[in-house]
Amino acid sequence: MTILIILAMVASVLLVLVVLAQNSKGGGLSSQFGGSGASNLIGVKKTGDLLERLTWAFAIAIMLFSLGTNLTDSNSGASDELLDKVKEERVQQPNSTVPELQNSAKPDSTK
Repeated sequence: MTILIILAMVASVLLVLVVLAQNSKGGGLSSQFGGSGASNLIGVKKTGDLLERLTWAFAIAIMLFSLGTNLTDSNSGASDELLDKVKEERVQQPNSTVPELQNSAKPDSTK
């Protein structure tokens, strides 16, 4: 489970970097920090396609790692146990104020 969390964190950081490297309306960071050299090397259109595919891949990877973490979580039954304890406590300690409020809220139909 820990490895899935670490992989999700790494994928998140890489997703942020890929999104920042994309061209936006203002030019983005791809033209700065040496990104323009890569655009000239493999072409502007291909760089955009590559960054878009990487964005989708990292987003899907984060979702899959999150689902995998949830499925492999050994403490997933702990929440069920907690809910069972709460239900038992409600049965053992009936709340006497709720029925009184319900009875007082009903209009008297005998008048």
